[in-house]
Amino acid sequence: MHPILHGKRLIAFDLDGTLIDSVPDLAAALKRTLGELELAVPDEHQVREWVGNGAPVLVERALTWAAGQPPKAHLQARAFEGFMQHYGAAPNALTRLYPKVKNALEALHQAGFTLVLITNKPERFIAPILEHFGLKDWFALCLGGDTLAEKKPSPMPLLHAADRFGFAPHECLMVGDSRHDIGAGKAAGFATLALPYGYNHGDPIELSQPDVLLPTLGELYEAASA
Repeated sequence: MHPILHGKRLIAFDLDGTLIDSVPDLAAALKRTLGELELAVPDEHQVREWVGNGAPVLVERALTWAAGQPPKAHLQARAFEGFMQHYGAAPNALTRLYPKVKNALEALHQAGFTLVLITNKPERFIAPILEHFGLKDWFALCLGGDTLAEKKPSPMPLLHAADRFGFAPHECLMVGDSRHDIGAGKAAGFATLALPYGYNHGDPIELSQPDVLLPTLGELYEAASA
């Protein structure tokens, strides 16, 4: 096995930017929302730099960009409601799995690791996405950004997952694509593994100093299968 897996029993995965590229659908929902408000609409590249802190922050960043100033509460509430409706209507139309994700998850599950999903995406969207891609059965627990009182970069969701299954933090690994994932993992006492292809607000994920950086999840798959 890859050395990062030695002594590990639980592997926590981020979702957006780690397992799936969801930005095309997020961007489409934002464009419809801002268009209805008669505001400028962003391109997909801009949206990629806004993802990572949950839906309310994503909408706030888009409104700030479009209006040139932070939104007032009533506009934020109206835009968030519209975004949730648009995204909820088609969360999988343009979203795709990253390479080797399905094989890696299947291999790690068969190798006996407990797999959990810890994302800042609202909980209501998790099940439809996992079911669409055939990933649901491999996760023993799924936590969204609104499941608990705090979300990443807080360590709370990670520690909740470890406690749920009776594992110590040193027996756990956090896998993600952003500084929020790596920061949460370090704060929780998890080992951390970063992937470079996701969303990290335009900064190289190496700056977060993860324990391991891999180009794809295929390396973990191959390690788990060895």
